[in-house]
Amino acid sequence: MTTQDALTDVPGVRVGHAQRTAADSPGWLTGTTVVLAPESGAVAGVDSRGGAPGTRETDALDPRNVVERIHAVVLTGGSAFGLDSASGVVSWLEAEGRGVPVGPDPAQVVPVVPAAVLFDLGRGGRWQARPDPALGREAVKAAAATEAGAPVPQGNVGAGTGAVVGGLKGGTGTASTVLRSGVTVGAVTAVNAAGSAVDPATGVLYGEMWDRLPHVPDDSTHSEAQRRLAEAREETGRRSAGVLRPPLNTTLAVVATDATITRAQAQKMAGTAHDGLARALRPVHLMHDGDTVFTLATCERSLKDGELNDLLAAAADVLTRAVVKAVLAAEGVDGPGGVFPSYGDLYGSGRQG
Repeated sequence: MTTQDALTDVPGVRVGHAQRTAADSPGWLTGTTVVLAPESGAVAGVDSRGGAPGTRETDALDPRNVVERIHAVVLTGGSAFGLDSASGVVSWLEAEGRGVPVGPDPAQVVPVVPAAVLFDLGRGGRWQARPDPALGREAVKAAAATEAGAPVPQGNVGAGTGAVVGGLKGGTGTASTVLRSGVTVGAVTAVNAAGSAVDPATGVLYGEMWDRLPHVPDDSTHSEAQRRLAEAREETGRRSAGVLRPPLNTTLAVVATDATITRAQAQKMAGTAHDGLARALRPVHLMHDGDTVFTLATCERSLKDGELNDLLAAAADVLTRAVVKAVLAAEGVDGPGGVFPSYGDLYGSGRQG
């Protein structure tokens, strides 16, 4: 079976991005990513471990509550303001007749769309440049328009458009794996962390330390990279002297599978997936991060005894790789809001994510 090494390898799951940058309008550097569930919805869970989460509809995912399936997940920039983008997704789903039936008319549905935000305000130079319902609608329409199993754009797209990680340009990344049982597990993430993705002693990406043969930059490349990164951080500090300190960030992710699991198991899977963030970002889950992981299960494949543990472990593994791919795919930005070099700018761009 051909795969894209992407969340969309999970059958029925689609991903769409929408973003605004200076190329569209001066002062913009933000975006929204929508993960669209199959029309029948998906079992879902969530686990927020950062100290400053910004979320919508996450209480609906508590296994004690009534909602059995959700219809989309929104990851977005714009801090709390960016939650407005979810309204555009909800209105599009309603127009498509997708949601929880609440009346005799088939059009009487209420879509359930959990959302989480990351902080990228002012990174393009304009504080008021933030996602709105129109951007959310654009992202969900982009998801719906993709073919099944389509590749997912990475880097400076969607919720990762204005993302920064440890002073480097962050971005959107995705990865997937197929277990021995045939179950597929995939992740998409918007990497925007106060912590770093890079070991300061070597320049190795933390997420690659779990590989057998991580890419290790030579000493001269690493020394020059550290010098350039320090200069970029200093320049960003000068440009954003009035912005709240310490910096506000947040890494967001959706991990999906075609396995049949319960809502409680989906919540457990969201928790173990955070281990993938902890491998790839240091430190993580800080008081000014809002790190949040959602899980989706389309429930198309049965799990045998003992296979749930494999699924939980795979959720962390694919999220680690998705973070690495996000950092490698990101492109540097030098705009009114600050200087954000990419890992490729500092260490070379000839590597594969």
